[in-house]
Amino acid sequence: MKKRYIGIMSGTSLDGIDIALCQIDNRSCKLEASITILFEQDLKDKILSIINGVTTVQEIGEIDCRLAIEFAKGVDLLLKQVGLGSKDIEAIGSHGQTIWHNPKGEYPFSMQLGNPSLLAVKTDITVVADFRAKDIALGGEGAPFAPAFHYEMFGNIQNCAVVNIGGMANITILSSPIIGYDTGCGNVLMDMWIKDILNKPYDKDGVWAKSGNIHKPLLTKLLSDSYFSLSYPKSTGREYFNKEFLRKYLEPFDKIADEDIQATLLALTVYSIANEIKKFNIKRVLVCGGGAKNQYLMDSLQSELDGIVVDTTDSYGVNGDDIEAMIFAWLAYKRLRNENINLKTVTGAKKNTILGGIYASD
Repeated sequence: MKKRYIGIMSGTSLDGIDIALCQIDNRSCKLEASITILFEQDLKDKILSIINGVTTVQEIGEIDCRLAIEFAKGVDLLLKQVGLGSKDIEAIGSHGQTIWHNPKGEYPFSMQLGNPSLLAVKTDITVVADFRAKDIALGGEGAPFAPAFHYEMFGNIQNCAVVNIGGMANITILSSPIIGYDTGCGNVLMDMWIKDILNKPYDKDGVWAKSGNIHKPLLTKLLSDSYFSLSYPKSTGREYFNKEFLRKYLEPFDKIADEDIQATLLALTVYSIANEIKKFNIKRVLVCGGGAKNQYLMDSLQSELDGIVVDTTDSYGVNGDDIEAMIFAWLAYKRLRNENINLKTVTGAKKNTILGGIYASD
């Protein structure tokens, strides 16, 4: 019998909180309803301030609680929309908001905010959270986790890859064993640049990028960055692909037109994804995440992958906007059943393991 779980995801793009209500059993994970809560600008600014290291311990603690309250408001709103109560939900799987991801340091860790105890109390629903720590403790990257779910949903499609383009981009090769890793930046640098120059949150349909010309010497330099030549397993985040990263590569050049920089950043995302896909025997690519809505990015990716069909997960019955939140509903289901997650070939962990801590509502 299928039971209901809720997944909450707030990604590196910082565009909002995605919440998915799913019906799950051992055969399928079906989306029942979803909602996106946009971040208030001051909250987004404070999260970015923490990520950029301009913060205090008090502010970190306050944002930890404030995010949990925002998550809880979103859950309550979704449940009201579908006419359900807390007792109808088995558990919430909450990813939290990543503020720093460093699985390769002397003391490896990945830190997410969004106080799961407070979330459990506010919603009166058991919460599963802190998914990445166990994988890192076992020597893994702690990311990406999407490939395990991608395989669950699309594993029957031959010669297929799934690409999630959020703030960062990750790829899943639907093979046995599963291969998956972060290819690098997704939308993060494009969003950062258009925010700085035009004060817009993102480049809708890539219109601004399309108005510019790719600066080939800059693109060559960007693609020569050491991250792109690393072997998988590998993962990344805003602690690497940020303003300082872009500044470092822009400095050697004379003035480049703003729209040309945007065009080049889009090309960086396209080429860094396409270069990885070409390493495998892939006939079809399914794209999800915010990047799937950028028509110029999708057209550019298709042009670069001649002979490969580039489509969206929506065409296969899974809404690309909801898929990341669905992942954490599914991970909560797996945690309550004490089931290992098949990720060791993705993250490099010593073994597959149970992921997440349980925070009871009572």
